[in-house]
Amino acid sequence: MTKADLVDEIAQRTGLTKKDVADTVDEFLEAVSRALMEGKHIEIRGFGTFKVKDRKPRTARNPRTGEAVHVPPRKVPVFKVSKELKDRVAALAPGAVGGAPSGAQPTSA
Repeated sequence: MTKADLVDEIAQRTGLTKKDVADTVDEFLEAVSRALMEGKHIEIRGFGTFKVKDRKPRTARNPRTGEAVHVPPRKVPVFKVSKELKDRVAALAPGAVGGAPSGAQPTSA
């Protein structure tokens, strides 16, 4: 689902204009980005948590040459799904999203 698809769905469900919904979605994403850039974390109960994690420096290898390459420490944004959302997704019937079609028998390898 793209941002445009999300805007369309929200506009349909709420009766708001696509422009109003698009502005709101853009502002939400901008607020999350600003908070992460300030090192804050955002917890949305029942959905998940956005936060910034520190990655330690490490030595990696160039796969082409095998040469050791220093990778400096860095900060990366991460999203952790809430238990509630995990449970809701796990409860989907097989075939609903990415699962086997209904009535399909598992195949053995």
